[in-house]
Amino acid sequence: MKATFGGGCFWCTEVIFQQVEGVTSVLPGYMGGTRENPTYEQVCSGATGHVEVIDIEYDEEKVSFRELLSIFFKTHNPTTLNRQGADVGTQYRSVIFYHNEEQRLLADEFITMLEEAEIYEENIVTAVEPADKFWEAEDYHVNYFNRNPQNQYCAAVVAPKLNKFLKDYKK
Repeated sequence: MKATFGGGCFWCTEVIFQQVEGVTSVLPGYMGGTRENPTYEQVCSGATGHVEVIDIEYDEEKVSFRELLSIFFKTHNPTTLNRQGADVGTQYRSVIFYHNEEQRLLADEFITMLEEAEIYEENIVTAVEPADKFWEAEDYHVNYFNRNPQNQYCAAVVAPKLNKFLKDYKK
């Protein structure tokens, strides 16, 4: 099965989902925009309408879409419009791109459950949209954190987020 999430910088989200048992592949890329074959620079300009996403392949026998949703919502802020931390712009918006009707229904139900439980102080702004063409990011973005752990952004932003996830995920 496939799941596609936009939850901020794909360097942060890719490495988190790589740790999940049952996830067989995680690729960073772009979705939801209007330009064919966009580049990172074009997406970062905000002019293409694309979102930085991760395209996840997973084994439903080992991990459910609902579990992936739970991880997605625990590892980014779904209440900030077009922003994750210091990363600002529509390319960082919170979005679930569904690949079938079941995923759409599960995503909508999950968001409703979180809102009714008042998990967040602010309203959830995560969009639920049909998946369209996935444009794989440039090669240097693939497995970025694992290849560049000393990068300033990775050390300051990605590593603490990953460490918190790993601590919580083990529980």
